[in-house]
Amino acid sequence: MDNNDRIMQWEKMTQADPENAMGWFSLGNAYKDAQRTEDAAAAYRHAVDLDSGLSRAYQLLGQVLIQLGRNEEAARTLTQGYITAASRGDVMPQRAMASLLEKLGQPVPQVTVNSAPKVDVDDKNAIIDRRTGKPGQRLPDPPMRGPVGQLIYENFSQETWREWIGMGTKVINELRLDFSNVEHQRVYEQHMLEWLGITAEEVQEYAQKLKNNG
Repeated sequence: MDNNDRIMQWEKMTQADPENAMGWFSLGNAYKDAQRTEDAAAAYRHAVDLDSGLSRAYQLLGQVLIQLGRNEEAARTLTQGYITAASRGDVMPQRAMASLLEKLGQPVPQVTVNSAPKVDVDDKNAIIDRRTGKPGQRLPDPPMRGPVGQLIYENFSQETWREWIGMGTKVINELRLDFSNVEHQRVYEQHMLEWLGITAEEVQEYAQKLKNNG
């Protein structure tokens, strides 16, 4: 699927469901890949306005604002995004935004992260969900094989996973994905990782960690 097709599909989704933050985030990515930087900035801004927890959207918004020469706005965005990422435990976006702030000559915020909510240590079914920062029910098993499935299992609750399944169904329908097509499988996984706030670098690091521990 080329960039124009991606843009058309995500524009269609955001028009049909304008309150869908992840749809706007994905539209921003499509615009960014097409070098439509102004449009990308507007889409990312819309995404964080709808969901202030999308730390990856803050990161990419900061990047495109720098490309546009809007450094003061970029610094404000990255500062807010850094604090958001730190509070949610989104390590990769936090590191990336710290690096961008340093390149802008701006201070990296000193953050004090609140203690995670307590869960009953005897309840093996409880987990602190990384996306929401709240306790939830642990998935019974990794939702897929490999490091991605294990990473999801260790960090996300059943409630968040069910929410993704609903969003994923929209992705499948809007992009007309065919799971017999390997490329379509990759597109689906890419959007899943984006929605969960997991970067490709994080998956690689986690896979290496599993390998080292194995």
